[in-house]
Amino acid sequence: MAIAYREWRDGDDLALLEIWGGPETEQARQFRGTLAPSGNAPWRRCIVAEDVVDGVAIPVAAGVVHEASLHPERLWAYIEVDRHHRRTGVGSTLLTMLRHEAAQSPSGVSRLRTKVEPGTPGAAFAEAAGLAPIQRSRLVVIDPGALRLPVFGDGSEAAASEQVEDLATGSVELSDVVGRYYTSVHGWDSPGDLSIATVQRLFLDELSGAHGAIVLRAPKASAFGQGVPASRKGRLEAFAISYAELAPADTAAGEGAAPAAQPTDVFLGHDPKLSAEEAQAAVRDLLALIAFQHPVLLELDDSMEALRAVVKPLLESGKARLQGAETLVVSDPA
Repeated sequence: MAIAYREWRDGDDLALLEIWGGPETEQARQFRGTLAPSGNAPWRRCIVAEDVVDGVAIPVAAGVVHEASLHPERLWAYIEVDRHHRRTGVGSTLLTMLRHEAAQSPSGVSRLRTKVEPGTPGAAFAEAAGLAPIQRSRLVVIDPGALRLPVFGDGSEAAASEQVEDLATGSVELSDVVGRYYTSVHGWDSPGDLSIATVQRLFLDELSGAHGAIVLRAPKASAFGQGVPASRKGRLEAFAISYAELAPADTAAGEGAAPAAQPTDVFLGHDPKLSAEEAQAAVRDLLALIAFQHPVLLELDDSMEALRAVVKPLLESGKARLQGAETLVVSDPA
């Protein structure tokens, strides 16, 4: 076996797809989209390994390292090797080459990070390369009616409408809280400075898939004290942003049967200024509302302490369930 290394070229994606087949993990599916020609705007270096047999070069592996505008303190890296060429040193050589390229990144950042699924060859390779977990992420489906509906104020519709509101996704108030929450739960991998415009582009505009937002507000008096005009609203305590719903699953019940309800993808968070108890209460109340009649899909990082505290008993009681395997973000040591 003679292995040669070169830069990525157009058409390599199709050649490698024939060798690799379908992605083995969700992380592989996502990262394959980052394999592309090297460039400087944004900075990316992509290398292909070829097995040369009787003068014919066949791509069998590829690796990429690139900068990220979001979470700029590390570089993303990904390596995939054909099953028949694993444990032959190809992956290790690609990693060495990527580290050499990373040392020359224009930002001066050279630490690598990637995502792996526990128990897979990719996770074992990352561990052997010295990358250690810095975060665990899970997808959790909350069943309808998993939480008791909250009672607001005196229990009247007016009291509820005072605290629960459909809010336009272009709201500056919403963008501010979303940005501060995202930053607060990503202290393990800082997103850098998030402007209102950046938050709206990443989480709230049409291109992000956002199509609705519900917020939970504190009672008016808690935000502005006594004697304030009745028209003033309480501070925004928690938010739930919904994204494009998944297509209904096929049903084996026959034509005309109602498809099973599919969960709505939701980003749920809270004002990071709240105390731990206040944050849990706000998240619990809003989750109870949005998952009252329909299932909800949440991405749950271990760093999301309030949401994790609310979801944990639901998982233990069977009122919520994991969807797919968990993801570990692994990184070079500091």
